[in-house]
Amino acid sequence: MSAKAVAPWVRTRLRTAPGAAGALALLVLLTAFLAAALPRGIDRYEDRGLRHAVTSAAPDNTVIRVSGPVAATPVPGSDLASDKMAQGYAELLRTIPAPLRPDRGQSAYGVRTTERILSDARDTWLARPEGLPPRFFVDARSAPGDHTRLVSGRLPAARAAASSPTAEAAVTKATADALHITPGSVIHVKRLMADPLALRITGIVEPLRPSATYWAAEPVLREPEFVLSDLNDRDSPHYWYAGLLLGPDAAPALAGAAGKPEVYTDIAPDPRAMNARQLGGLKSALASLKGGPALADIRAATDGGTQLMTQLDAVLTLFTSVRDSITPVVAVATFGTATVAGVVLLMAGGLAAARRTSELALLRARGGSLRGIAGRLTAETAVVAVPAAALGLALAVRAVPTGRIGPSLLAVAAVTAVSCLALPVRAVLAHRTVRSAADRDDLVRVTPSRRRTVAELTLLVLAVGAVVALRRRSTAAGSDALVSSAPVLVGVIAALVLVRLYPLPLRWAARPAARLRSTVGFLSLARAGRAPGGGVLPLLALLTALTTAAFGGSVLAGVADARDRAALYTTGADARIDSVGPLPPALPGRVAKAPGVSSATPAHVEYGVEMPYGDRVAVIGADPDSYARLTARTGLGSIRADALRAAAGSGPATSGAPRGVLPAIASPKVAAGLGKGPRKVRVAGYDVMVEVVAVRTRTPAVPQSDFLVLDGSALGTKYPTTVLITGPSVDGRALRELVRTAAGPHPHDPPSVQLRKDTRRQLTDSPLQTGAEDLYTAAVAAGAGFAALALLLSLLRGAPERAALLARLRTMGLTRGQGRRLLILEALPQAVLAAVGGALTGWAATELLAPGVDLAGLALAASPATAAVTAELRADPLSLALPAACVVALAAGVAATQAWWTSRRGSITELRAGDTR
Repeated sequence: MSAKAVAPWVRTRLRTAPGAAGALALLVLLTAFLAAALPRGIDRYEDRGLRHAVTSAAPDNTVIRVSGPVAATPVPGSDLASDKMAQGYAELLRTIPAPLRPDRGQSAYGVRTTERILSDARDTWLARPEGLPPRFFVDARSAPGDHTRLVSGRLPAARAAASSPTAEAAVTKATADALHITPGSVIHVKRLMADPLALRITGIVEPLRPSATYWAAEPVLREPEFVLSDLNDRDSPHYWYAGLLLGPDAAPALAGAAGKPEVYTDIAPDPRAMNARQLGGLKSALASLKGGPALADIRAATDGGTQLMTQLDAVLTLFTSVRDSITPVVAVATFGTATVAGVVLLMAGGLAAARRTSELALLRARGGSLRGIAGRLTAETAVVAVPAAALGLALAVRAVPTGRIGPSLLAVAAVTAVSCLALPVRAVLAHRTVRSAADRDDLVRVTPSRRRTVAELTLLVLAVGAVVALRRRSTAAGSDALVSSAPVLVGVIAALVLVRLYPLPLRWAARPAARLRSTVGFLSLARAGRAPGGGVLPLLALLTALTTAAFGGSVLAGVADARDRAALYTTGADARIDSVGPLPPALPGRVAKAPGVSSATPAHVEYGVEMPYGDRVAVIGADPDSYARLTARTGLGSIRADALRAAAGSGPATSGAPRGVLPAIASPKVAAGLGKGPRKVRVAGYDVMVEVVAVRTRTPAVPQSDFLVLDGSALGTKYPTTVLITGPSVDGRALRELVRTAAGPHPHDPPSVQLRKDTRRQLTDSPLQTGAEDLYTAAVAAGAGFAALALLLSLLRGAPERAALLARLRTMGLTRGQGRRLLILEALPQAVLAAVGGALTGWAATELLAPGVDLAGLALAASPATAAVTAELRADPLSLALPAACVVALAAGVAATQAWWTSRRGSITELRAGDTR
């Protein structure tokens, strides 16, 4: 009869310790989820950022424009018939190379004028606000019915030949209201070799999607523009420039029209088909279109004179530069979190190996081989870790449904491998030789081996190399794994140094503590010194997490500071009101009484004032007292009121020479141009003598341009054009309503209201920035969570021994309060060491790496308004102190909780015969 089968090892172990198996599964699940979600999260925010960059750019910059003279049509032959043009349009779309994909719904083709056509003299009924006749843009555009909502009348439908004297057209409601056009109106368009073309307006339409490419590629077709007749003279009269929309069947009628008509195809790119991994292919496709094989194919299908223009490649290049400046900063946080997570997985394996030291030593003593033991431990760990990792991957894919799966699979595989091998490798290293009991490896007695010294020196060389490389190259130029891991390497080196130095203060403190009447202090220091020598792992996790948290907090603080300064440099105050013409004199007083407003400073700002040395700058006239208070509140070029105040009798010339000299505060360039001594400047139609008495880089009224600030009371004009507002909670809606009511009707140039908080919000409207910032914050938070877990694992490793120690000491008269203090004081040395070391390391890492970290891409939306704003990395005190304090508080809390729990269980439970703890 066969012997009874022995129970399988894995099943037995799982039944024996289900709590440990469940904890390991939860740890692996969480780590695998984060590891799988990270690369997919990066892909998601980069894809969203790319699509946002394309959709938020001006459509006339992103559209691909294929055009040619009317004589060279985009189809074989020279017929402008609608069916021929539709056929050529379809052929043209087929030549667009992948991965670039056209958005057929927003693309268009047809015939349009390229120069403004002056309205005919007989059309006197058209609106002429300042006496000048309107001018027109005429477009025979495809599929107008798919993009419009009919307000009145009907869409143009009649066909028109090249010799037709009439054609049908439609206008938008905005154009009709501005130029007094109604259905049935006739507008005459000049032709070169024939009588004017009479365009009968058959309908008034409303764009369905005004901001989409179909309309926004030619904004004048959507709404008219009120244009200066002389762009160099701000006082010259305006005229209306409006668009007329013809049907595609009327294209031949424009063949002989004035305005240099052209055949065109506007191809709108489809942002939904773009992703950040295709950037190289998109740029190659655009290069081929602008001067490569794709352009040759287009010209072969159309005409040799066909031209192609687009600025989409510039949009992609700008996105690439911003992304490349953000990626290294985000990589710093991901490297730190990955390091801490790896350390925690290793500590989990080390904790399991430590708890099973006696068991494994007995197996070795009874003839167990290292290979057999390692295989069994790997199997029992894999049974738990592999399903947990697979579940974590599935949850990550569900939580982040977009992005590549390959990097996530590799990350989860790495987590699974570390989880499965941590316990067997640690057990094999600890039980290479057969022994009946484990030797003591107290932290104060352990001597580092030569191999460890060599490994530490190697890490030191890598850390120095990473720091030097980052300072020299900067993150703006991109980075590699070594550069991105610089803060982590700094933390690792600090941890290794602190582990070597840790025994010294314990020895120094133990001697005077031994002379105290209370034994608690001495026992706690002795217990701290008897901690396992492998305590480098928890200290490494804590210091890495604290360094990453401090560095990350400093990054986020630098980002917030840069955005605040950029918003202030744009608005000059918490809010501002600007007008081309004069504002009501009573408006500043009414604004100052509005809720949430602390002050309202009026100023007269005249732009484009010619200086004696030839440049044109902005001249500001303001009350010295109120303007000085404004500069003090905003911190932009703080001035003294006495320095700006003009002497009595100074002012503009009323007849003859100006009266007196006005003190002026100028920007550096203006001050250098004016030089020393009085100079004559013409402001607001008057000549004044000015002398620069102070130089400031910025001023609130015009924070982004060169300026000259004068005493407004000494200028010839008194009315304000700008009101600068400060206040803790300015209500934008109420302020705009107040301005609209007080300013009255302004048909063409109403006063504008700009709030600093709105400007700041616009600086972060890119998903590339917000997504990277959110991911960075999440990575830092995850690293902090893993660090807390590492501290808990470190304390749990010695928990049974501490519990037994308390039980023995209580039989000797130790009180509960003394036991609580003993455990807390025992846990504090390592926690305080990690806290202080982490804060110092975070500060050192920030100071060392600050010259090489460029935060502009992460902090600011790329625009001319933010070009002068620097985003510097500086150590943030709160980010240094708060995580360190949390580590100490957590260690003390865990120790106090264990003391309370042990006191509830009683001494009998802990004191067992034969227990060697």
